[in-house]
Amino acid sequence: MEVLTAILHKEEDMYVAECPEVGTVSQGKTIEEAVSNLKEATELYLEEFPLKERSKTLLTTFEVALRAKA
Repeated sequence: MEVLTAILHKEEDMYVAECPEVGTVSQGKTIEEAVSNLKEATELYLEEFPLKERSKTLLTTFEVALRAKA
């Protein structure tokens, strides 16, 4: 069993889910559906292209200054 990361964002009426460790992407109408579809897509991908040894993915946040448009 491997623990991977799912990054989600909303595009119009769909949630898009991406696995940064593998590069797979999927979508769904709900968060749960998007993650389930991503899991299926990732499992299928890994059947063909198994994971090689890798380091743990790090996740952080950062701030940017927003400037008002003139």
